[in-house]
Amino acid sequence: MAVHHFPGAFSRALRTFTLLAALSGSQGLQAQQAPAPPQTEPVAIIGAAIHLGNGRVIPDGVVLFENGRITAVDERSRNTEWEKDRYRQIMAEGKHLYPVLIAMFSTLGLNEIEAVRPTQDFAETGTDNPNARAIIAYNTDSRVIPTLRSNGVLLSQIVPRSGRWPGMSAVVQLDAWNWEDAAYAADEGIFLQWPVPYQLSGRRAEAGDSRKNKEYAGQVMEIDRFMKEAWAYVQDPAPAEKNLRFEVFKALAEGKRRLYIRADYALAIQDAVHWAASYGITPVIVGGRDSWMVADLLRERGVAVVLLDIHRLPETAQADIDLPFRTPALLRDAGVLFAIAVDGFWQQRNLAFQAGQTVAYGLSRDEALAAITSSPARIMGLEKRTGTIAAGLDANLILSSGDLLDIRSSRVEAAFIQGREVDLDNHHKQLYRRYRDKYRRDQ
Repeated sequence: MAVHHFPGAFSRALRTFTLLAALSGSQGLQAQQAPAPPQTEPVAIIGAAIHLGNGRVIPDGVVLFENGRITAVDERSRNTEWEKDRYRQIMAEGKHLYPVLIAMFSTLGLNEIEAVRPTQDFAETGTDNPNARAIIAYNTDSRVIPTLRSNGVLLSQIVPRSGRWPGMSAVVQLDAWNWEDAAYAADEGIFLQWPVPYQLSGRRAEAGDSRKNKEYAGQVMEIDRFMKEAWAYVQDPAPAEKNLRFEVFKALAEGKRRLYIRADYALAIQDAVHWAASYGITPVIVGGRDSWMVADLLRERGVAVVLLDIHRLPETAQADIDLPFRTPALLRDAGVLFAIAVDGFWQQRNLAFQAGQTVAYGLSRDEALAAITSSPARIMGLEKRTGTIAAGLDANLILSSGDLLDIRSSRVEAAFIQGREVDLDNHHKQLYRRYRDKYRRDQ
């Protein structure tokens, strides 16, 4: 029998496959939950404290929804004329009803195991790929998705990450058979990674000795050169040759697609806003660590901010230790529209608790809730579909027996996406039941 010696690359691929198979075997306690079928009967949630997502709370209310849409929201004492026999009634006295949480700037479904490169599908080769579509790489079978649903995250903006122009983001609903079913708003935005004007040396806590990035001006010029070509292309009614990279800018020029710019430094944010304005574009700043420094500019230009990872240490030793926690309140005071987001994929399950942390640093509970519900919907142009609890909107709802923003009491008991009641089981709960039963038998 012949002995085959595999080349190094093939050998590494074989080892990776073996590792993935082992991981799959260790995780295969139960089959993945099947997506819920369409809503077939009208539902009434009765007696819950309804947090509308717009700053208002109905202490004892009724929400009716049918065919995936909310049909009525009112105080229970005022809503007595509906045909109760026709509805499936969920009695929810003492519980809380919320809009679904929306996770922005996520690689959910594009990244499965951080240490295994073949499970990552969020980066394209090259620096300029504005036409790369995150939606077609989205993996609805990711085992991470159910862990987010359990904490109320039912919509997510998935974003590619590589180069200057990583590609187009999409909003997905987290209970689907395939990416086509998952698409809630496909290709809704184009992402741009703005250059960093400074290079920090040393550890984060000792970053007072920053130095200028000498290539910053040239990097900005490269972005502008690419944009000038794209803008000339979209303004040409009959281009000689179709350019897929530039085609995606047509919807941006028509105001049907947003431009998200990843920037943290005040100088970078300021330059990015002025640069976008030169093309008649109002961008969304993602990251926005120093956005509070240029809040007046952001308010005047109508620029929204997606704040990332506010639960962290400040960037420099000179900054107040609680500055990241206070930044949302500083933007609120300045009149800037903002959302709160968590960078990553499995990390999104802590979204509600990061927002809840801001309650101790200047935001009210309703403002913190809006930062992960109605504000993301407004920023992404989805406010007429979701983000709040109102008649005519999709029935995207979360029912909790405790405060959704409080890690100590939050317990999501039911969740609905477009009226469909989704399965809240997940891998963590399966492991808990498995070993709970094991040790009970051993006693």
